[in-house]
Amino acid sequence: MTQAEAPVLIQVRNRVGYLTLNRPAGLNAVTLPMVRSLHRQLQDWADDQDVVAVVLRAAGEKAFCAGGDIRSLYDSYQNGENLHRVFFEEEYALDQYIHAYSKPLLALMNGFVLGGGMGLVQGASLRVISERTRMGMPEVGIGYFPDVGGSYFLPRLPGNLGIYMGVTGNHIGSADALYAGLADYCVPYERFAELEQRLDQQDWSTPAREALTALLGSIGTTELPDAPFKTLFPAIEKHFAHDSVAAIRESLAEENRPEYRDWATETLKVIDSRSPLSLSVTLEMLRRGRTLSLAECFRMELHLDRQWFDQGDIIEGVRALIVDKDKNPRWNPPTLDEVAPQRVADFFAGV
Repeated sequence: MTQAEAPVLIQVRNRVGYLTLNRPAGLNAVTLPMVRSLHRQLQDWADDQDVVAVVLRAAGEKAFCAGGDIRSLYDSYQNGENLHRVFFEEEYALDQYIHAYSKPLLALMNGFVLGGGMGLVQGASLRVISERTRMGMPEVGIGYFPDVGGSYFLPRLPGNLGIYMGVTGNHIGSADALYAGLADYCVPYERFAELEQRLDQQDWSTPAREALTALLGSIGTTELPDAPFKTLFPAIEKHFAHDSVAAIRESLAEENRPEYRDWATETLKVIDSRSPLSLSVTLEMLRRGRTLSLAECFRMELHLDRQWFDQGDIIEGVRALIVDKDKNPRWNPPTLDEVAPQRVADFFAGV
């Protein structure tokens, strides 16, 4: 494999380390070799005085990273192997390391930033999106739960926005990403090349974090108009404050304000398409995550993950939506009413 074919490209220019996710044909879905390459290089640069900052970016125009390579994990599990256990342990360790990274880390995102992609960027010092960015934690759609630190960063969004994102799995656009605090700056995609050119010319006589913030402030914005979340905030705040998914459903079904009625109807349809078990465990996880530290959140997610491939809905979800593509998952149990509270509680026993 040549350097250009590597799944992560590594380069240093003008004292900036560049890490480029390089699987554009696979929407830069994260694999175990990519996790290891990223972690190893970040550790090397942390001790390298010639590197003052790191940029994490991606090849291709469709996606920064559309998540983890879930198909390979599915295949491994079906073959009786344990890739899924090793992958999540090392992926979570990388994500947690990024949150505490000792040098400024700028995540430069265009296109889809989903699931595992969110795990890579939410701990970054500076999260830069384009007008084309679509963010989300869509795990409940395949019978999983929003991991990679989602139990930490989602409950810390304003109001109940994070609960809404985790329970529905819906994607959001650039304006909402800024509004919710999931991104720091929006730079037009057509100016990404200019941003890198200016980094190539940057004088690092001032502290790197200060210099990067000034640079982004000169070509980016911290707010975009017409964020749907701004309009929907009162409705999301009301309906997603409940302590059970059944209560959330009931609240949405009773929404009769004209400005929110269509949104509530569509949100109900989305929730009803998701795994009832995943929804129930996700809501409980996010509620717990509000009061846990980052390390405790990752520990909780790993605890859930170690049970989920055997006892959760992910294998059936991946089969229906990715492997066979019949889009007709047979969730177990099939309805929210059949999700026993004790079964949900058992997943968290011993955390």
